[in-house]
Amino acid sequence: MLTRVPLRAAIGVVTTLLASSLAIAARADDASPWERDGHSAVRLLAGSRSGAVLLGGIAFQLQQGWKTYWRTPGDSGVPPRFDFSKSENVEAVTVMWPAPLKFEDGAGGHSIGYHNQIVLPLRIVAKAADKPVTLRAEINYAVCEKLCIPVEANAELSFNGVASTEDANLRAALDTVPKPANIGDPNPLTIRAVRRDGPKNVIVDVVTPDSRNVNLFVEGPTLDWALPIPALVPNGPPDVKRFSFELDGLPPGAKPDGAALKFTLVGAEKSYEFNANLE
Repeated sequence: MLTRVPLRAAIGVVTTLLASSLAIAARADDASPWERDGHSAVRLLAGSRSGAVLLGGIAFQLQQGWKTYWRTPGDSGVPPRFDFSKSENVEAVTVMWPAPLKFEDGAGGHSIGYHNQIVLPLRIVAKAADKPVTLRAEINYAVCEKLCIPVEANAELSFNGVASTEDANLRAALDTVPKPANIGDPNPLTIRAVRRDGPKNVIVDVVTPDSRNVNLFVEGPTLDWALPIPALVPNGPPDVKRFSFELDGLPPGAKPDGAALKFTLVGAEKSYEFNANLE
C-alpha cells in the first residue's frame, strides 16, 4: 500500500534530520575522540572561536576509586605534563587548574589531585587570529588507586566553530579555578597573615566563614621546590585556622629568604590563590 506524505510534512522531516545531523557533527568537532587506557580517558575540548585568544580544555575521566594529580602532587605522585609544541598557528597555551582535593596516599602522607572527572581549562593564543588553529597535545599523567600507572596520550583538535557545544562545560570549569587574591583581603575566606616562626617554620593564619574544612597548599617559585602540605595546627587562635609547614624540599643552594611562594586556599564553595614573598 502506497502512503502519500504531504510535501510540507516531508520538508519538515528532512529539515529535522538535517538539523540533527549538523548538531551531531558540531558536537564531534568540539571535542577530540577519547584516548583511553585501562583506568582513565582524556580528550581535548574546543570553545567558541572569537579573536586571537581561544578557550579550550583537557578533559579527564577516571575510573571509580582512581585519581590523578594536580600541578604539585603533594607527598607522593606525578604531576601531569603537557607538550603543545606541535600545534599549528598557536603562540602560547596556558593550563589553568581547578581547585584540587587532598587524598591520603596510603603511606602516611597526602597527595593532591582529582577524582571522577575534571576539565583543565586552556587559554590558547593564536599567532594569527584569521587563520585556522589546530591544537596538538602530548599528555603525560599518572592514574593511581593503590599503585600509580603512567599514561601517555596524544590528542588533536581544530578550532573551527564560532559557537561551541562545549562552552558551558568550559565556563563551569573556569568557575572552579581559584581566583587571585591578596593577603589580608576582606573576603569571608582569606589568608590573614603569613610569617616565619624560627628559621624553618612558616605560620599561615586563615579566616573562614564557617567550621567546614578548608585546605591550604603551598608552592615554591620553581617546579623543583617540593614544599610539604601545610598542616592545621591544633588549638590555634579562636578566630582563625592556623596552618604551619617546614621549609623542607628546597632545591640545592636555594634560600627561603625572600622566596616568592604561591598559596592555594580551597574552601567548601570558593577557592583563592595568593602570592607572598617570604620574610
